[in-house]
Amino acid sequence: MQTVVRPNFLFFLPDQHRPDWVPWQTAGTAGTQSAPEARELPLRMPHLATIAARGVRFSRALCASPLCAPSRACLASGREYDRCGVLNNHFNYPLEQPTYYQSLRDAGYRVAGVGKFDLHKATMDWGLDGSRLLREWGFTEGIDNEGKMDAIGSYAGNAGARRVGGQAGTVAPRGPYMAFLEQRGLAETHMADFQTRRGPHGHHLTHPTPLPSDAYCDNWIAANGLRFLEEFPSGQPWHLVVNFNGPHSPMDVTQAMRERWLDARFPLPSGVGFLDDKARETHNAVRQNYAAMLENIDAQIGMFLDVLHRRGELERTVIIYSSDHGEMLGDHDRWGKSTYFQPAVGVPLVVAGPGVRPGVMSDALVSMHDLTATFLDYANLPALPGMDSRSLVPVLTGASETHRPYVRSGLDSWRLVFDGRQKLVQDAPSSGESRTLLFDLIEDPSETRDLAGERPGEVARLAPLLTPDI
Repeated sequence: MQTVVRPNFLFFLPDQHRPDWVPWQTAGTAGTQSAPEARELPLRMPHLATIAARGVRFSRALCASPLCAPSRACLASGREYDRCGVLNNHFNYPLEQPTYYQSLRDAGYRVAGVGKFDLHKATMDWGLDGSRLLREWGFTEGIDNEGKMDAIGSYAGNAGARRVGGQAGTVAPRGPYMAFLEQRGLAETHMADFQTRRGPHGHHLTHPTPLPSDAYCDNWIAANGLRFLEEFPSGQPWHLVVNFNGPHSPMDVTQAMRERWLDARFPLPSGVGFLDDKARETHNAVRQNYAAMLENIDAQIGMFLDVLHRRGELERTVIIYSSDHGEMLGDHDRWGKSTYFQPAVGVPLVVAGPGVRPGVMSDALVSMHDLTATFLDYANLPALPGMDSRSLVPVLTGASETHRPYVRSGLDSWRLVFDGRQKLVQDAPSSGESRTLLFDLIEDPSETRDLAGERPGEVARLAPLLTPDI
């Protein structure tokens, strides 16, 4: 391939950013992730829009699994869900399984990361400095911190108390973010706030956090990442992944973030029945906070771009923005992720940098774990053992307009395959009846009509593609 030798990688990976809440104008391109109402979203993400203008944005990107731990395991290994070794959030990443981080580090890269890695989700112990298992995964440095609800659960323990230093009944941090808050005298304040935000992961509670702006988790994550970026030695290639905790629920925002969105009006969820005035206002408030979290992430991105400019490295840095999975945000009367509907399995994906075509919207079918092969390709490194990932470089450079004939996603009992128009879902739970669903995303982008009974030929064609050969 024709590209610069060993570029830097600046990778922004927020948690739970749905694919249609993006700053570029879309009109619901048939068969893509974009909802027809996306044009009406009053989003403010100018820095992401600038990155998109310099590169390629993908309108049909899916994650390999719409849940934190398996999705990030698929990315680390470049493997599909059924082969990544992490079935759900109760599994840790297998240490014997290679990662692309290791390949980059072994080739001479500084490999750093901050934020929520979720590669030992089951253990819930990050070390107070966030360094637990970083070197085993392939990082030279970093701070791995707790997710939003994990911070509270680990701080108090499963029963509200745990053994610390041999003393029962003591609460204390098990990760760097709660340790930071404790040092600031804010841990109990944050814990009390989040304990009120339980329920469906706190989606409906939109009151501001009592934390000051510099202690808000995404701002703290960005500050950590900026320190690493500032201290990278010149002349050595680097990879920095910034794993923001937002826009994951609960919908906690600072007072200043909330006030900027109080007058904004958003389209209501799709695939739901009648909503009374109170429900409409609740949904709008939730969406205001979701947009506020995205705007805040965008502001942090702007600071990273400023540092790149000051270091003179913008022209030799590949910048990537994506998410581990999406967010239903009330569509189909669902919240969060873990389901097969497009708002949950779809992700935003933007790549800009040296050799990348500027201002291109690609309809190529891609999986978020295709970034694994893309990093290795740019660094002129071989594929990982057992890798399913495919490099995006041919699409990014214009050598090809197509990428995959279909993409897969899955979690626990269900699997899906999407060919760019039709999406087949098979769900075989251990209890209850198995289901087969077929959606035509061109005719029915909101996925409200199951066509499996009407199109048996399409079901038969797609069914063998649901799972990879293992």
